[in-house]
Amino acid sequence: MIKASNLTKKFKDFFAVDHIDIFVPKGQIFGFLGPNGAGKTTTIRMLTGTLKPTEGDIEILGLDLKKNEIEIKRRIGVVPEEPRLYSHLKGFEYLEFVMDIYNTNNKATRDRIDELCNAFGVDYLEKLISDMSHGMKQKLMLISVLMRKPEVIFLDEPTVGLDAKSAKILKELLKKYSESGTTIFLTTHILEIAEKMCDVIAIINRGKIIAQGTMEELKKLTGSKDKSLEDLFLELTAQEEDIKHIVESL
Repeated sequence: MIKASNLTKKFKDFFAVDHIDIFVPKGQIFGFLGPNGAGKTTTIRMLTGTLKPTEGDIEILGLDLKKNEIEIKRRIGVVPEEPRLYSHLKGFEYLEFVMDIYNTNNKATRDRIDELCNAFGVDYLEKLISDMSHGMKQKLMLISVLMRKPEVIFLDEPTVGLDAKSAKILKELLKKYSESGTTIFLTTHILEIAEKMCDVIAIINRGKIIAQGTMEELKKLTGSKDKSLEDLFLELTAQEEDIKHIVESL
């Protein structure tokens, strides 16, 4: 469902993403982890067609992104880290706008919106988006994507700004969707979420994928059966000793 070969993004002399390969089969929850500035968001932007790669090939849903960009965008959903919404619209106006773009303004989608609003506690669709908090905007963005039932969903830090109940509902929903065949590509800094949710985890650092596999495979890679994903992540990204030194010096 998601395939990238030799994917590269270079800004002048800096490699933000440096010749990486990604393969995600149908129904998999794929965790894409890394420190700040490692290349996660740049990778998602290339995979979803909002940033052109310097090198490499991308296939989504078995289609070449270069040749089928509109068809792919029609069938995928993207939740960015910062929800960019039209501030002059009310919540329900924004949802209607998205429905019209995707030609899904029908009773089934409206019923789906009602279900999602009830699930996430969204009772503010009459409010202007400019008056909404970050968390309220995040829920609106999630609803605008999930209401369409996309075949592949890209989520960049989706739980940021969500209250504990909404975050839990989202995690359970994503598991349910993956079991029914939806493919999920997820970035998060909350490593407990990745450890519990993801079938496969890839760790990117300085633009390169330095490790990839299931939790068991990552543990074998580091030679430890008992470490948490947080410990493995810090060890693989060479931050563990740095943290100890920082704490000791404070």
